[in-house]
Amino acid sequence: MNEPQTTPDTPPTRRRFLGLAAAGVGTASLTGAVSLTGASRAAAVTSGLTALSHPGVLHSRADLDRMRSKVAAGTSPWIDGYQVFAADFFSSSSYVVAGGRATVTRGTTPENGNTELWYDCNAAYQNALMWYITQDTAHATKALEIIKSWTNALQVINGKDAELAAGIYGAKLAAAVEIMHYTGPAGSWTQAELDATVAMFKNIFVPLINIYGDGGYGLMGLKGMFQIAVACNDLTLFNDAYNAFYTNSCCALTKLIQSGTGQCCESGRDQGHAQLILGSLAEICQTGWIQGLDLYGASSSLLLSGFEYTAKYNLGNSVAYDASFGRCDWHWPAIGTDGRGAFKPIYEMAYNHYVKRAAKTAPYTAQVAANLRPEGAPTQCDQPGFGTLLFSL
Repeated sequence: MNEPQTTPDTPPTRRRFLGLAAAGVGTASLTGAVSLTGASRAAAVTSGLTALSHPGVLHSRADLDRMRSKVAAGTSPWIDGYQVFAADFFSSSSYVVAGGRATVTRGTTPENGNTELWYDCNAAYQNALMWYITQDTAHATKALEIIKSWTNALQVINGKDAELAAGIYGAKLAAAVEIMHYTGPAGSWTQAELDATVAMFKNIFVPLINIYGDGGYGLMGLKGMFQIAVACNDLTLFNDAYNAFYTNSCCALTKLIQSGTGQCCESGRDQGHAQLILGSLAEICQTGWIQGLDLYGASSSLLLSGFEYTAKYNLGNSVAYDASFGRCDWHWPAIGTDGRGAFKPIYEMAYNHYVKRAAKTAPYTAQVAANLRPEGAPTQCDQPGFGTLLFSL
């Protein structure tokens, strides 16, 4: 396992500081299954931001305008991505709302309300995007119906995997809220309704995700915190997530991806979870980019090396595997073959940033992105999906 780096004395703040050094804290000697709980404490790093930009969860106003204009002009690859996106079940303004429910349980039987929540989060997000692209108010009405139904009903998220539910679903719901808050039809949302939605996030979601658990599990909470912080316009929450991205002892960037190789901490588990980690990190970096922060460039673009390692292996090539690098609580003796070659819709986001925006070389990521184009729907609620429409530059 790599030796931890020290926390930077001066936290990096703006995109001009490329090649950021992600900081890990704490030390551990791990063999096989060793349990470590909680994050080591060190001097916190902050983003240096004085305000958050809106809309700023996954998509800026310029990003949304690009989608709309390219689709209206029938320009490839956006129009190809849009045709897949518009045909998806969750993009329909006729979608029948499943929620809201007072209780959502994930990971403990019975999982009451779990499917209903992730269904509705997908539909809220996709209808919000459809509203902006098409300007059809039926989509805006549907997205707001879903958001308000959960705001009015939800009281608790529980179960063994409550953090996963709050993080994954919260991130998607926050993206929908952000679009509708800053672009929705005039008068479609009262201030009291907006305040109630913010209170729902802070009272129900945030207490479950700011514990930042181990590996990919903790990352789902971290992703949720980044997106929810922006949707709630809460710079304190945003800085908490930013600090964890750099310093958390079990789910900071350098704890999730090995410096020098690109191996993911769950590459030995299976390829689906490894790709979930990469995609979630890309979501964090995309939101950070909109806020003026180059998290994509952290630790010499470590995320790119993660994408390249995983894409290379899943394209059928051999890669080196270090059995000493894994999660804090578990290491795997060999690279996982389960799910090998089954690609998640996460590659367009990375390809467009690293190759088209940052002019870096990413041959394996580029090959996968080309093979998947136009990218389709995510697994359940795990990623935004549809990257050809959403993230092409």
